[in-house]
Amino acid sequence: MPLSEPAPREHFHTRQIQCRGFKRQDGLWDIEGHMTDVKSYAFTNPWRGEITPGTPLHQMWIRITVDHRLTIVAIEAVTDHGPFRVCPDIVPNFQRLEGLRIGPGFNKKVKELVGGTQGCTHLVELMGPIATTALQTMAGQRRNDRPRDPDKPSRPPPLLDTCHAFARDGEVVRTRFPEFYTGAERIA
Repeated sequence: MPLSEPAPREHFHTRQIQCRGFKRQDGLWDIEGHMTDVKSYAFTNPWRGEITPGTPLHQMWIRITVDHRLTIVAIEAVTDHGPFRVCPDIVPNFQRLEGLRIGPGFNKKVKELVGGTQGCTHLVELMGPIATTALQTMAGQRRNDRPRDPDKPSRPPPLLDTCHAFARDGEVVRTRFPEFYTGAERIA
């Protein structure tokens, strides 16, 4: 179901983020993110001159390569369009993210390593969707790599209590992960 009918309005800005995940032949995974900001009107930029409607004010790319543990083994960042000449100068700092593992605290650590004046707000923001795309891309494969042994208790899935659907006392956990279900109708 789409959103309800909006009030009369005029379109001014579009931000698009696209993330894609790939399994490489060498067993590693590439996750690519692309972000653009486009205005629906012309305006003058002190560095680039006139920016026409539909021309990106921001256009940036990141590719991370991760191993099976979701550790970043390589990263490439590119700024094709930014509002200032100096915008692309900071992309080498994103190499600092190599060795970082996607998991709890990932976004905080990204901000520590390349946030503020050590990075680019837009590229840092793009790392969040890239991380969740990595998780989605590898989810099925990672489950297949770790078959469950019915005689051994398993670790709680990292998704538990991260959202309404994965509440420990909810229907999804009761049916998919009964050993971690904490609701009233606990399954023995």
